[in-house]
Amino acid sequence: MMRVLVADSSRIHTRLLAESLTRGGNLEVISFESDLAGLVTAASSRDIDVLVINSKLDDQPGRGCEVLCELRGVRPDAKAIILLESSQDECVLQAFRAGARGVFDKNESPDLLSKCVRCVSEGQIWANSQQLDVLVRALANSPVVRATNAAGVNLLSERELQVVRCLAEGMSNREIAQRLHLSQHTVKNYLFRVFDKLGVSSRVELLSMTLTRSSLSAPTLHEDRNNGYSPEESDMIEDLAQAGLPAAQLALAQVHLARRSAPQDLVDAYMWYLVAIDRAGQARDFITNMMSSSQLEEAKRKAAAWSPTWKQLADFSETPSAERRRPRIRSNKSAS
Repeated sequence: MMRVLVADSSRIHTRLLAESLTRGGNLEVISFESDLAGLVTAASSRDIDVLVINSKLDDQPGRGCEVLCELRGVRPDAKAIILLESSQDECVLQAFRAGARGVFDKNESPDLLSKCVRCVSEGQIWANSQQLDVLVRALANSPVVRATNAAGVNLLSERELQVVRCLAEGMSNREIAQRLHLSQHTVKNYLFRVFDKLGVSSRVELLSMTLTRSSLSAPTLHEDRNNGYSPEESDMIEDLAQAGLPAAQLALAQVHLARRSAPQDLVDAYMWYLVAIDRAGQARDFITNMMSSSQLEEAKRKAAAWSPTWKQLADFSETPSAERRRPRIRSNKSAS
């Protein structure tokens, strides 16, 4: 028999909820009426199959989601259903971010809740069409974070990735802490660990690396025909490259090189490399005019230490960008 632990917004509501689920049959329902501090301990018991918890506990909106986050820290495989007091988009997203496997509007039928419990216990996700639409839209608007080594192995833990995704949305440390139910001190520690793993020293460098960098490792190019990008992302990169963004121009060169579905892909890959180099040269000319001779020499020494091939690249880059021949850019989406 399936064992279900329930915790509603008050003791009387918890008892009523437990009685309602018991009438559904084949469920052993345990009503949690103790102090909230013991809920994680009770729910972490391996004898509990599903936790049904209200998003609002102790008169605190979102407290149920915080408890679920704590529970998943102890028992990552916990299956839980969040009872929603509100169907607002942020409430739905907060529940799923906390790790809920199902969300249930309290205005829906109690009989339907029994079906929800059984579905979640079997490993399914429970949400109505409106709630699924909220999830799909949120996923579509989420930034894609890439933080892998040359072998494609993810360097960051799931929690570290969550922090970086929040950072990519423009959130402050305080806002990240609120969303992930962490302290600001913990968020800072996660960021420091991310900086250390990825070899960056600032939030700007981190975003530049995770959101725009693609692997240049030749042995892996044949494994992914778009160099890690979906067709939609490839189209977006091409639009940004056409608009003159150097990072997108270099990324688009990589896309064509990785794809190689037709001889034209090699032509386009080389063309975009040239355009990216040209744009980099323009930036170099602009910066050069603002630097002293000693600063220029220091920069060259650092570049030589960073890249053994820098001297070869420097021969090309010493030519003022205005004297270089800039190719006429034409969209070739249909050919690719």
